[in-house]
Amino acid sequence: MEEHEPVLVEVTRGSIVEAWHHGALVAVSTDGTIIAAVGNPDWVTYLRSAAKPFQALSVVESGAADHYGLSERELAVICGSHAAEPCHVEAVRSILGKIGLDESALHCGAHMPGSEEAARALIRAGESPQSIHNNCSGKHSGMLALARFWGADVESYLEPTHPVQVANRRVVAEMAGLRPEEIIVGVDGCSVPTFAIPLRAAARAFARLSDPAGLSPARQAACRRIVAAMQAHPEMVGASTGSFDSDLMRALGTRVVSKGGAEGFHGVGVLPAAGRPALGLALKVEDGIGDRARGLAMLEALRQLGVVGGEDLKSLARYVRRPLHNHRRVEVGELRPVFFLNHSVHEVLNG
Repeated sequence: MEEHEPVLVEVTRGSIVEAWHHGALVAVSTDGTIIAAVGNPDWVTYLRSAAKPFQALSVVESGAADHYGLSERELAVICGSHAAEPCHVEAVRSILGKIGLDESALHCGAHMPGSEEAARALIRAGESPQSIHNNCSGKHSGMLALARFWGADVESYLEPTHPVQVANRRVVAEMAGLRPEEIIVGVDGCSVPTFAIPLRAAARAFARLSDPAGLSPARQAACRRIVAAMQAHPEMVGASTGSFDSDLMRALGTRVVSKGGAEGFHGVGVLPAAGRPALGLALKVEDGIGDRARGLAMLEALRQLGVVGGEDLKSLARYVRRPLHNHRRVEVGELRPVFFLNHSVHEVLNG
């Protein structure tokens, strides 16, 4: 990586620029060809929670999802970083009930709900957050479902050598066009193994999730089922309001699948459409402050690639330009994207 990646988003206050969010973004086709990029496409970085749709593939592909009768909403929360709204907590409890476990089986740790309303409800009730309120509890319930289906130990499901985690690493590698041993493994905030790969490989994984043609029949079916669940229930992937993933999929319907991760990572898959092949995009904000810059940068990239425009941008206005307010709600500046993609294969996008 260079000393600094290019500026993706700038923050103004009054008449001057006060801060910058540097980063890199790459868009690729299903075969890994770079279509457009800004910054270093070979930057090796952790997927964090953006890996969840891929970690969910084995739950479907193995037969575990059918065996336990998991619904679309439940598959979506397995792929999500939820806000612990009632619908999210109920879905995770339903999964645990179907596999014969309770909340004590979740080893993701506890934090306050991402939903302010849900957090206030806990405080009013005099209760402390539990593991089920963790934004990753859906993913963990999916891993436990797979462990139960395979007859594997559920107590050690977080260990890198556990069959579930070995499978997750293998699936991520296959989707990204890598070998498992090429993936750098760390420990995520929720204690599961997390995977670091080049941005261009991450983008390819999202492209293949969006168009799995050429993969095994079982993998194709699993990809299509995961994408359909996320698109049908975007609120389960993030939140009812205020989540870029949820807002983007709600606005664009069946055109995209979107999943962000901590420390400024984000992945989007663009499904194939008339005159345009599938695309995968991967973004890393260098300073890790993803909530400020991630949505603006990703939506701008989708605009420059011709995926969104017109009415789409109106419905996603808060990610086009974000006003900066002070504590009295007075507008004092704005956040705005300032980069231009280098289109490597422009003709692919325009037929």
